[in-house]
Amino acid sequence: MSQYSVLNQPVGIIGTGVAGLINAHVLLQDGFSDITLLTRDRSVGGTWARERIYPGLHTNNVHGEYKFSQLDMPPPERSDSTGGRLTGTTMRDYVEKFSNTFLEGKAKFRFQTEVLNIRRVKASENGEPSIWNVEVKDLQSGSTEILSFGRIILASGVSSRIVVAGIAKSPNSTYSKGCSNPKIPAELSPETAKKAGYRGLVFHTSKFAQHLDQILEEIPPSGKGEKLDEDEDMVVVVGCGKSAQEWVLNFVPAAQEELSFKAYSIPPDSPFRHTDPLFWGVRLSDDGLVRNDSFYGLVNAGAIKVIAPHRVTGYSDDGKGVLLNDGSTLRAKVVALATGYQSSWSSIFSQETFDEIGLGKHAPNIPIVDTWKYTSMKNAPKLHPDNEKWATSIYRGIVPAKNILHRDFAIAGAVVSSFRLLPPIQKASDGGYQFSANPGYTFEVGAHWISSYLQGDRMKIPATKEEALLAAEKESVWMKIRFPNMLSWVNDSYSTSLDFWTWPQGADDLLEDMYLPSVRSGGNWLTWPFKAIDSKELSTLGQERRQLRSKPL
Repeated sequence: MSQYSVLNQPVGIIGTGVAGLINAHVLLQDGFSDITLLTRDRSVGGTWARERIYPGLHTNNVHGEYKFSQLDMPPPERSDSTGGRLTGTTMRDYVEKFSNTFLEGKAKFRFQTEVLNIRRVKASENGEPSIWNVEVKDLQSGSTEILSFGRIILASGVSSRIVVAGIAKSPNSTYSKGCSNPKIPAELSPETAKKAGYRGLVFHTSKFAQHLDQILEEIPPSGKGEKLDEDEDMVVVVGCGKSAQEWVLNFVPAAQEELSFKAYSIPPDSPFRHTDPLFWGVRLSDDGLVRNDSFYGLVNAGAIKVIAPHRVTGYSDDGKGVLLNDGSTLRAKVVALATGYQSSWSSIFSQETFDEIGLGKHAPNIPIVDTWKYTSMKNAPKLHPDNEKWATSIYRGIVPAKNILHRDFAIAGAVVSSFRLLPPIQKASDGGYQFSANPGYTFEVGAHWISSYLQGDRMKIPATKEEALLAAEKESVWMKIRFPNMLSWVNDSYSTSLDFWTWPQGADDLLEDMYLPSVRSGGNWLTWPFKAIDSKELSTLGQERRQLRSKPL
């Protein structure tokens, strides 16, 4: 198949978040002429879409970790007092400007378009392109249609249908989709609350922006951030991850190991001392500078009460609050469910397609044992038996290994990002990068990798499906050894790899796959960890790849 015909085949990008936008931009720069981005949202941005942003929303990252080489990002508001922690409004403005600058009038956007099903009706064969059919629904008119593409980039993050107790909501559900696929325990769902006679407001925190006015009517903010009165009705937030912390700050005006505890003056008996060991986990964030109006500062001041370790088991019999697992109750006018998210993949792919391209988990084909024997890996936490029953086979965190020879499908931006720190030296040799602490840098390198892969460029990737499967599963095993039990709390659509601390090496792997120079920030084997990494060093990747493409093999 000629290079010209590849570039003229239609490409469908599912999602208009950060990863979807940078992939569309790189494809356009490479000469792809027919690109369509699909989203159920009304605007670009995914997590940072205009309809999801509310006052006080912050990312897990600081300034510099979410920008691309082609467009600078201004410092966020209150940067001096927050340590440059990125805000939702900064991210919203940046992605909208990026889209307007580089994609408007060049790529096609289908907003308010629900993806119902993705199915490959014909795989590439003998130089003939694949045919992917994507069934979509126009959320304004309710009409459905089939769109056909030669290649698919899945940049949906954790989007698609909400599931409560294993029951998929209908496409007409009012729950949030787009970049948010909330996971709500059945015993806490709005339906259960109604049956229990609970008279307050119940919603998942992903819907916060839509409920803000109603919440403020129910419980007006005091304006002082004073200590809670135990006898007053409260806003009860179920969960204590980032969503819970960010959300609750909106109601206290103006809101991890030793370093975190001391910096935030966390008392020895605080529930925040119940943490996973830093070395063995990835559940942390960069909160910027210590300040009194942070979540932790307001907890210390008594303005936010944390009850842990406890679990909310349902709604109280009097309809005035929630029931805890020790039998006690909490009065609440508002219950915000910060109970996490789940995979987007199962609702947009049939089981047949899932199996055909190799997206799902499967029984391990190689033993889940530590064959690396690093000194620093001694005395690791014990792996839960359930985690020994499955593995994944997503090569480099981007391509299902089973489908690698077809070059018609890729996963973009399946990452949860947070804290920036110097990475440990050890790393498995054949793995993905997709769980990254610097999404701007890794997304951009990944977009170039995907474009090279889709158009058939010469790359250092497995020559056979079997080789790809072995390399991908080896990485899956490494992740279980390196971060025991971490994969048990993430879902399929962003658990392809946990190159969290090692994102620079992961990005370098992708660069070397494309025969491009790595360690681009300079330095040698000893000094490179101390060199600042900036996405601007990626600004010439497209030109470098074009030069390589013009050279004879």
